[in-house]
Amino acid sequence: MAGDIVPIEIGLTDGDLVTLWAPRWREGDDEWEAFLGHEEDLYGFSSVAELAAFIRTDNDNDLVEHPAWAVVSGLSAAELEPEENFSFDFVGVLELAASDPEAAVVSELEDTLNMARNIGEVCELDPVIRFFSGHPVLGALVTGAATFEGRDGLALWNQIGAAIAKDWDGVLDAIDKIVTSPTVDAAAVAVAEAELLAAAENTLDADDAAEAAHEDEEDEEDEFDEEDESFWGEVGVDPIRIITSADTYYTLRCYMGEDALFLGKDGAITVFRSERALARYLADNHDHDLAQVSTYDEIRMAAVDGSLDVDVTDENVYVLPGIADDLAEGPEVVDAEQLELAVELFTDAADFAKDDATEAALSMSTELGWYVSYLLDPDPSRMAPSAPFTKESESWRELEMAFEARLRPE
Repeated sequence: MAGDIVPIEIGLTDGDLVTLWAPRWREGDDEWEAFLGHEEDLYGFSSVAELAAFIRTDNDNDLVEHPAWAVVSGLSAAELEPEENFSFDFVGVLELAASDPEAAVVSELEDTLNMARNIGEVCELDPVIRFFSGHPVLGALVTGAATFEGRDGLALWNQIGAAIAKDWDGVLDAIDKIVTSPTVDAAAVAVAEAELLAAAENTLDADDAAEAAHEDEEDEEDEFDEEDESFWGEVGVDPIRIITSADTYYTLRCYMGEDALFLGKDGAITVFRSERALARYLADNHDHDLAQVSTYDEIRMAAVDGSLDVDVTDENVYVLPGIADDLAEGPEVVDAEQLELAVELFTDAADFAKDDATEAALSMSTELGWYVSYLLDPDPSRMAPSAPFTKESESWRELEMAFEARLRPE
């Protein structure tokens, strides 16, 4: 994780404020992390316009020496709007901890606590540092919502809730005390507000154009001859090819709503070394989760009568070898298309296994997640990550091994 300055929103006792966060970056042999502020103060602003005005007119803060400062200070006000996944409601932590441990709740709580920890460490806030060192149970959040299932899991979740209920107020008070809102030049604020208004109007125009284009696409789809659809398109299931360091495998996958469903059972994916072996398997009766799909009988009957053609399209071919090595070498050699396909495969398989660990490993709060985000969502305003990428590559290898452990060759 390196080379960026990120707009974030933090929810404090007196309201929501926006500021800037510089995740860890490397200068020589040293690693640094910082927030917009000066000496003991962390700067927060009640609006994006004020934030934009401040960074354009101030050159006396802790981020001016950051390698990306010149880029960030030249951004439009609209580009300084924090993205949804960079909003951290510290006031809402108690409510999150009191909620049921659903995946979204656990993920949001983990991200919010991580950002509080970052502030505590960077700003050397003893109450924050003591909170995390004194409650190691909070480390269970990184393993995802599956950890909190069942009686033992719920007991662990309640321990986390008890720790937060007992000591979180001290964390919030410590952060509240160091946050200040500097006076900002009114004329510069007015300019930034005008930029935001213009950007909002352009967005509305773009949305109208997109809606019109979508309507045109729907009209074209209505004219599409359904008889031209392939067998697999009609049944709503895709054959996929997975190339690992050990072998090449074939299996089936579909989606029920937003949930991925593979040929397999209990989170394990049944795979085959040839299309013919897969077709033979489908001709027999087996106990697997894909059998619940309403069109599965059509697939089995085609396999029985010999008419089934296991045809894998290009978008369903996943090549895993080499990605970790490329990540270690640097962004310029990574095949973003193959990386995106691999991320899709890993997250689908984790979803099938009801395992949140993969999503957590790829979240923006991790070094790997930040690196992958840079590669898959390029933004000209972001500086390229800087080497070394050893940690990111190692984390990817762990994901790859976790995925391959889910495969059950037949």
